[in-house]
Amino acid sequence: QVRLVESGGGLVQPGGSLRLSCAASGIIVSINAMGWFRQAPGKQRELVAAITRGGSTNYSDSVKGRFTISRDNAKNTVYLQMNSLKPEDPAVYYCNADIRKDYYRDYVSYWGQGTQVTVSS
Repeated sequence: QVRLVESGGGLVQPGGSLRLSCAASGIIVSINAMGWFRQAPGKQRELVAAITRGGSTNYSDSVKGRFTISRDNAKNTVYLQMNSLKPEDPAVYYCNADIRKDYYRDYVSYWGQGTQVTVSS
């Protein structure tokens, strides 16, 4: 069974920083794109940042210049460094990864359980 486990969420003051981590475990042959999404109460889940296996990145306009996504392919882990956090950033942050469990199957999208990020003074 493939699992994505996030960590690093919490409470931070405006302007502060947090680093999220998401580790994939289980029977994994290959991981393609990995990304972070977030969902605030009453809003749809939205893409925050994504990274390909080769390291190409994509960010939503609202976090460009403040958030940095990275990954460690050897550890099957993706990170999200969040700096200059704003009052509009609080949400549940979800990790997503396209994972292949064996060479006879296609990539399947998996989600983590989510981690809460709160920004408050």
